[in-house]
Amino acid sequence: MSFACHVLASFLLLFICSTKGADPTSITVLGKLGDDINLNIPEFQMKAPVDDIRWEKGMKIAQYSVKKKTVYQRKENYHIFENGTLKIKRLERNDSGNYTAKIYDGDGKNMLEKMFDLRILEVVSKPNMSWSCTNRTLTCWVTSGTDPKLKLYQNGNHVREDNKIIVYKWSNLNTVQFECTASNNVSEESRTEKIKCSEQGMNIYLILGICAGGILLLVFVALLILYISRRKKQPRRRNGEELDIRAHRITSEERSRKPHQIPGSATQNPATSQPPPPPGHRTQAPGHRPPPPGHRGQHQPQHQPQKRPLPPSGTQGHQQKGPPLPRPRVQPKPPRGAKENS
Repeated sequence: MSFACHVLASFLLLFICSTKGADPTSITVLGKLGDDINLNIPEFQMKAPVDDIRWEKGMKIAQYSVKKKTVYQRKENYHIFENGTLKIKRLERNDSGNYTAKIYDGDGKNMLEKMFDLRILEVVSKPNMSWSCTNRTLTCWVTSGTDPKLKLYQNGNHVREDNKIIVYKWSNLNTVQFECTASNNVSEESRTEKIKCSEQGMNIYLILGICAGGILLLVFVALLILYISRRKKQPRRRNGEELDIRAHRITSEERSRKPHQIPGSATQNPATSQPPPPPGHRTQAPGHRPPPPGHRGQHQPQHQPQKRPLPPSGTQGHQQKGPPLPRPRVQPKPPRGAKENS
């Protein structure tokens, strides 16, 4: 055998020995978001030569030493059992990934190695359903969940299937029952609705249109009434303003026509304002004045105007105001003899 054959045979023997107990295939494990999960090592039994069990995810995350009875856990949500099972509590999205379990004997030889592909899935929500009797269309959808699958059943018969939303139009049936189911690899939810549509029912859009038209009509009528009432009030205001202007003009004209009176001049008595008589003049007592001689035989009128009595002297001086009025002259009377001789 040549030297090259010896080298090739040695290399193959070393490769086989180093990979003994390794499993190149990984195990896919599905977990629910927020739940706990156990990663069990298949085809593994605790035997005497087993000394160390390790779990790695890029680095060592958990370890159990059989002889020393010691446990190492990198995080609180990791827990390793004596049989090598790894428990992950309260799964989060960043917990997904590849995990590797390694078993060693007392000499540090790798007895078994297994790989796990952990996938974290969110559970699906309960499906939502809506429909319209106008165009007889039903819609089913979900709001959350990882990779949901929807299935629609009409009166128990499968009619449609889709991922996140289903839009289905049914035939002219007044009463129909639909069931919509949402599911993924870790959860499943469903909803059932019984729909009754009347043939004589009015279209919702028609009802809304009638309501909107009625509201617009009421607004138009209200504005029209307000406009008419304002138009009627304007002539009344104008007439009232004209009457006020006329009354003001008449009042000003009446005031301008009245004479300007001197205060106190109308109440003066002319008799009180006369100057006193001269010293040689006799004052006659109040009464009837004797007629002249030539008129003694004549008949005097029966009705003569009576003189108004003068107020007392005390009040005369009190009532006299302003400048005194001029007193008429009193002519001296001729003697009786001279008049008869003439």
